[in-house]
Amino acid sequence: MTARPPWPVAYTVSADDCRAPMPLGFDAPLAEAVRRLAELGYDGVEVQVRETSARDADTLLRTVEGGGLTVLGVGTGPVAARDRLTLTDPAPDVRRHALDRLLGAARLAGALGVPLTLGQTRGTFSPGLEEAQRGWAQGAVRQLAEEAAARGSRLLLEPQSRANTSLWHTPEEALAVVHAVGPPAGLVLDAHHLEAEGIDPVRAATEHTRMTGCLQLAAPGARGPLAVGDPRLPALLRALEQGGFTGWLTLEHTQDGDSRKAAARSWTALTDAAATMG
Repeated sequence: MTARPPWPVAYTVSADDCRAPMPLGFDAPLAEAVRRLAELGYDGVEVQVRETSARDADTLLRTVEGGGLTVLGVGTGPVAARDRLTLTDPAPDVRRHALDRLLGAARLAGALGVPLTLGQTRGTFSPGLEEAQRGWAQGAVRQLAEEAAARGSRLLLEPQSRANTSLWHTPEEALAVVHAVGPPAGLVLDAHHLEAEGIDPVRAATEHTRMTGCLQLAAPGARGPLAVGDPRLPALLRALEQGGFTGWLTLEHTQDGDSRKAAARSWTALTDAAATMG
């Protein structure tokens, strides 16, 4: 027995400005990925972008909505993962370039009417520069949050493991930044990163539901597709329901060599877990 979760379910995809699909998203050009995901039952996509702005919104919408899905969020992972641009790079021109890319993504998110997410593009520390880098990152995040709010979007900050970034590894650390930036902002909770930091995703979802705009899911350990019977899933969904969650769920994981099969496996596992909520 299966059931649809009571929130929109997205899959990670890469926009056409990316040189290649992100390894944690559907491995196909955007139009094909959208078509395949719609066939499986997904509601929308979380689009990872590299170098886009509001001018690209109409083209992106035509591709996604023409395939029967909606854009639920804009991600910025390729800015760092593909182009090695971060907000804490010791070189001022690199930091400026990174922020310009992120501000463009914020304008795109505003034009689409969806949130903007920020993860590894905040960067890693260099010995002896830690305090300066922390200040650079916090200043840039404030600018990004202000730009997103001015465009009708909002920034969602993702706590990530220290394998990805030197900054803001726990929900509490990320929330301290969120509360300091001024404009409305929130969290992305990623089960993989939480578990890598020794944090129980169910506890995090229970404690921070109201501030969470998106929950990203993957199987524990190798970060592959979800598996039917994963005991975390019903508990996570119940925690979100009891906390009044109003965001969306994103499947963000490795593809195991076949994105359609990976997406189908995760969809089946999630809808199987949702059936236990009634």
